[in-house]
Amino acid sequence: MQEHAESTTSGGKHPLLDGWNSPPNLVTYTRILLVIVFIILDIMAGDWGQADMGLRWTAAVLFIIAASTDKLDGWMARRYNQVTELGKLMDPIADKLLVCSALIIAALHHEIWWWVTILFLVREIGITLLRVMVVNKRGTVIAASNSGKYKTLFQCLGLGMLMVPLGSSWSWYLPITRAVIILALVLCLYSGGEYLAGVYGSGSRAASSRS
Repeated sequence: MQEHAESTTSGGKHPLLDGWNSPPNLVTYTRILLVIVFIILDIMAGDWGQADMGLRWTAAVLFIIAASTDKLDGWMARRYNQVTELGKLMDPIADKLLVCSALIIAALHHEIWWWVTILFLVREIGITLLRVMVVNKRGTVIAASNSGKYKTLFQCLGLGMLMVPLGSSWSWYLPITRAVIILALVLCLYSGGEYLAGVYGSGSRAASSRS
């Protein structure tokens, strides 16, 4: 695998750029644009939507759409055999942009604890930087594990619930929402450790095989 990546790169065409304009990747780019609009609306809506409840509902809908299309681009890539290295890299980055922006704004709005947001951010940013390093070094992307996929699911579910302003109507809604987010945090830290083990474990095996 590594020899193939090196030969492809030395030929003048980086495999990361293959299929950059494929339909699944275009969906991913659209998700990133939705995230930008979501950030603007969520900030303008204020704490729990007190500044403008209409903007809060609109931001919630955009968040749900952006989170849901994660499955769309993945399904398209597999269904039409258009899985690319760029897609495997950009898809989790788009997820992290959505999730991290929502977490930061929620903490700024005092809707979630800062320590939760910080732990999420340290893990997400750290793993993203590590992914980029792995791509530059090996020319390939390590796909997300099952625990990472469950982490993304519960992150989006919990933050989507938090975005929908129903806490004032149902007393049980906010505690359940925060419990889902804490579960996502546990999965986040576990999958991060799993990814580190996969990266450095495979590196150790490759070094021992060369020796």
